[in-house]
Amino acid sequence: MERFQTKKSLGQHFLNDVRIAERIAAEGEIVPGETVLEIGPGTGFLTIELLKAGAKVVAVEADIRAIEELQLRFGTEIAAERLHIHHGDIRELRFAELGLTDHGFKVIANIPYYISGLLFRLCLDGDIQPSRVVFLVQKEVAERITRSKKESLLSIGVKIYSDPSYAFTVKRGSFTPSPKVDSAVVTMKQVSRERLDGLTEEDFFSVVRAGFASRRKQLYGCLRETYTADVLDSAFSTLSLPRTVRGEDLKLGDWVALAKLLVLSTQS
Repeated sequence: MERFQTKKSLGQHFLNDVRIAERIAAEGEIVPGETVLEIGPGTGFLTIELLKAGAKVVAVEADIRAIEELQLRFGTEIAAERLHIHHGDIRELRFAELGLTDHGFKVIANIPYYISGLLFRLCLDGDIQPSRVVFLVQKEVAERITRSKKESLLSIGVKIYSDPSYAFTVKRGSFTPSPKVDSAVVTMKQVSRERLDGLTEEDFFSVVRAGFASRRKQLYGCLRETYTADVLDSAFSTLSLPRTVRGEDLKLGDWVALAKLLVLSTQS
């Protein structure tokens, strides 16, 4: 039960439905003994389900009041070193500082809406990657990543590192206080850099960011700010891309192939 006033500045919306917490934990497919990073555990509603599943939980919490609540609630698990609580802002911490190793942990969390984009990047493109990420986010964000026929900088940024899927919808009444919109759980499996297919992250995202620089412009026009017409004509012809195509219409494979051709052109 919530014992203190929630802070809007921290984007706090605490889960109050145990069935949802159980389903989120199940999405992690936790193997007993493996490490799970939980961002913003609050009063521990999801934490308890992660522990029940056998996880060793590393929790990062910015609100000292929530930490005091967690320490009272999980004294036994803390003493047994099954729960490690860190007071701080996840945006200012490195995974290595938390004792996490590359692909040696999973991330399962109900994250603040206002920094969801940043947390996607933090968990997917860092030097230390998890093996799986399960995020409870705004439904609109989840749909943009997994269900929209149109791609975006966010969806491509998630798909280059993982295989994302829409797990289930969470109604706004499942939180205290209730947010103004519904939420959804996104599960990102098989986190890796293999989909870059030899491209550096800097090279790939330089092309993608240029391609999405203006939603009103066609892709050719956006890229024309960076590349010559000859280079673009050759790349578009090789990939059979019409000059009228927009960045949102390209799938991940198209972006990778296009980035390879454009990067190669700058190196020749």
